[in-house]
Parts: sequence; structure tokens; C-alpha cells
Amino acid sequence: MGRGRAVPWSELTFRTARSGGPGGQHANKVETQVELRWDLEESLAFTPAEKARLREALSSRLVRGRVLRLRARAARSQWGNRQAVLERFQSLLAAALRPRKRRHRTAPTQSSKEARLSAKKRLSLRKTERRRPAPDD
Repeated sequence: MGRGRAVPWSELTFRTARSGGPGGQHANKVETQVELRWDLEESLAFTPAEKARLREALSSRLVRGRVLRLRARAARSQWGNRQAVLERFQSLLAAALRPRKRRHRTAPTQSSKEARLSAKKRLSLRKTERRRPAPDD
């Protein structure tokens, strides 16, 4: 997560379920799918400012605006899926907390201005050529 900080295990909730799809008897009797749930608002691992940043970055993934829910079911073993879901959880939080680069405004270059104007002229010419010709009197 950066700066040596980690979410305590006590804040993570794991649930298992049977994975869907092909697999025959193995898939029908073994609970290999792993779901990780983490309540952002209840977490003690982050400051209020970091929570706000996480809330904004993960807003589309949060259930009811507070619980992050991730699933993994690609591996054939529960252990493999647990590792996969933990890895995805860590990378999501690290990416959300990474500071964003500020964009420095720059003036358009001469060539980009010329390219824009020539594109406009080409489009204008194309549209004029589509018009019905004037009647010959």
C-alpha cells in the first residue's frame, strides 16, 4: 500500500462459494471462489483524507458507498483465488492512493494549429462538394 502501511487482517472478511462454469465433480463439490469484503468507513488504517481519496477513486466499486467487494474464481484452488483477490486488493488501494500528476497547460504548437485549420478546410470542402449543383440558366 505504500509507506509501509497495511490494512489489518481483522478488517478483511473472506467468504467462499462454489465457482460456476465447467469442471465437473470438482467444481460441484469444492468451494474455490473467494470473495473479499472490506469496509472503507470502518477501517482504522487510513486517515480521513486518504479515505476520501479512496472513496473517490473506488466509487464505482464500492457497495452502498462504503464496502469494497472483490471476487476471484479463476484458479482451481481456494488458496490460488485467495492470493489473487489479495493481490488485486493491494494493487487497487495502491493505485487509488498514488498521487496524481498535475497537468501543466501548454500553448498549442504552430504545426498543431495548422493541422487543425487544414482539417477544417478539408471538411468544409467535402461538405460543399456534397451540395446539389446550382442550376444552369
